[in-house]
Amino acid sequence: MGPLAGVRVLEVAAIGASPMTGMILADMGADVIRVERASQDTPMTRSDPSYRGKRSIALDLKSPQGVDAFLRLAETADVVTEGFRPGVVERLGIGPEECRARNPALVYGRMTGWGQDGPLAQAAGHDINYISLTGVLHAIGTAGEPPVPPLNLVGDMGGGGMLLALGILAALYESRASGQGQVVDAAMTDGSALMMWMFHGFSAMGLHNVDRRGANILDGGAHFYGCYETADGKYVSIGSIEPQFYAQLIELAELNPDKFARQLDQQRWPELRVALAEVFRQKTRDEWCELLEGTDVCFAPVLSLQEAPEHPHNAARETYVDVDGLLQPAPAPRFDRTPSEIRHGNRPLGSDTEDVLVEAGFDETEIESLRKSGCLT
Repeated sequence: MGPLAGVRVLEVAAIGASPMTGMILADMGADVIRVERASQDTPMTRSDPSYRGKRSIALDLKSPQGVDAFLRLAETADVVTEGFRPGVVERLGIGPEECRARNPALVYGRMTGWGQDGPLAQAAGHDINYISLTGVLHAIGTAGEPPVPPLNLVGDMGGGGMLLALGILAALYESRASGQGQVVDAAMTDGSALMMWMFHGFSAMGLHNVDRRGANILDGGAHFYGCYETADGKYVSIGSIEPQFYAQLIELAELNPDKFARQLDQQRWPELRVALAEVFRQKTRDEWCELLEGTDVCFAPVLSLQEAPEHPHNAARETYVDVDGLLQPAPAPRFDRTPSEIRHGNRPLGSDTEDVLVEAGFDETEIESLRKSGCLT
């Protein structure tokens, strides 16, 4: 049983980062119930790891009966999450005001890109747009080239899904003392801005030039922090920032100590990056692993999604797990007394509808009436 055992979450099914929040809470033991439509049952959703550990109820939220059923479910829930544009759930009749009228202690988690208010609140957008607005994207990439999107990890996942999970946990903690719930407004713009805290500090200290992409220590400008191609066309990464780690890189890679002296002389970084690239091309990735892996050089091979689960460190920690034939990351973080777990893989859409309704106090007559009305899709 995870640390959130006994917590019930209603997740209004959506795409993007919101399902990640529910996945995290379910891994930690919460009873997460996805409220979804039959039209959402596609091969893509059936192979989506974010569905793991959740129960499924298929409910038509555009019908009065479906809305009333949802609000009754909210009476027995601790958390509701949704990931639509501002105003959508209000128009459906299942917004924070309606739900908290039934359950004042309810925590209502809202996931959007731009936030619940502001000039852009109603505009469409994706991760790439949210991180553009907060300085994240501008900082990532090679000098003289366009910025490089870091997949959708910063806005959607880190600044979105994880931030909402954190906000929900904080609100739950507070509600235990006050008896009152609250709305958690998790905006991906806010979250991605928060994740840039270090670079605001570095900029203020003169350690990061915000106008020169690919010319700073952590953005690929420094020769001692970056990725290099190996003899077999693969890549390795080094992060030898501290002087003692840099000294070990020079020693183990047999670099010319005179040539690679003055580590922080930024004028020489381009020249030294070229020289270091030539060195790394002299051995295969496996040969560099044998020489540098596990040392204080701060080294790792650059692995693909297929290779990563097979690495001895990841295998030893069981960082990846197979759930119903689908390889995926294991729950994180880890708890020593109430460990997280994946209780089951993706449940067929609507497979838990009747059980969930019975637990919420619906009798057989009411369930049959809902079924006849067509709101149980």
